Amino acid sequence: MPTLSRRAALLGAATLPLTAQLARADGHAAPKQQGAQIPRVNRFQLGAFEVSTLLVGSRTVEGPQNIFGMNVDAETFATASAEAHLPTDKAQFFFTPTLVNTGKELILFDTGFNAGGITAAVEAAGYTADQVSHVVITHMHGDHIGGLTHDQGATFKNAAYVTGQVEFDAWAKMENDGFEAKVRPLADQTRFVGDGDSVASGVNAVAAFGHTPGHMTYMLESEGKQLLLMADLANHYVWSLAYPDWEVKFDRDKAAAAASRRKVLGMLAAEKMPFVGYHMPFPALGYAETRGDGFHYVPHSYQLML
Repeated sequence: MPTLSRRAALLGAATLPLTAQLARADGHAAPKQQGAQIPRVNRFQLGAFEVSTLLVGSRTVEGPQNIFGMNVDAETFATASAEAHLPTDKAQFFFTPTLVNTGKELILFDTGFNAGGITAAVEAAGYTADQVSHVVITHMHGDHIGGLTHDQGATFKNAAYVTGQVEFDAWAKMENDGFEAKVRPLADQTRFVGDGDSVASGVNAVAAFGHTPGHMTYMLESEGKQLLLMADLANHYVWSLAYPDWEVKFDRDKAAAAASRRKVLGMLAAEKMPFVGYHMPFPALGYAETRGDGFHYVPHSYQLML
């Protein structure tokens, strides 16, 4: 009977699937894969402010050109997407409120879809809902106001509420169930602000209308360092930054929204100022740089750690 050389035996083993080799080596089955995991909290320092971005949700959406680039043809959209290594059949959406600890106040910007989600996110950041001193609503879309209340009342019982006067007045004239359920009941406890008004020391409103009638962004400034919470000024890191004139389904006034994008992104690029975008890929923190006729998104790495 022919004998099997050691070399031949080793070569034969090498043709087995890796999982089979591992199972034979240690006597156990291969470990089960756990699936993709996204961090839920990202905390960084801005001067004396401690800022935490909170991921309250992420979902895959099919047919992104039904939302972005509505005023360009499919070939243009496909070419731009391919250059950015993006598929055209699906996109991933992110939803990111921001929590700012000024040392005196704990300010929450936007509340996600529901009370359970935002409460869990605040707790994951190391706080409780009762510690939130201010809730600032950038605009009245459902993914920003949904966590304001629950069946038993207000989610943040000790908080003062702040939102834009133009935004509130516009929605108060509409027929919108979300606004009526979540925002109007808190009107007596809400302070209304305009462009340039202060929420707290170092936290100021900056108007960026168009996405909604009174859409607001907010400038943070501490110890000479600045950051803009730009909310929904730009809803995608490529399709909205590189092509600020591309129309977006959810922009109420598309021309005004494009003008706001160009103005604010131009300022961010010129000042080399970091920003947090509510729908940017988590941790939603980055920079804008001028590129061609638009802008390029540069994700934050370690700049604010230094």
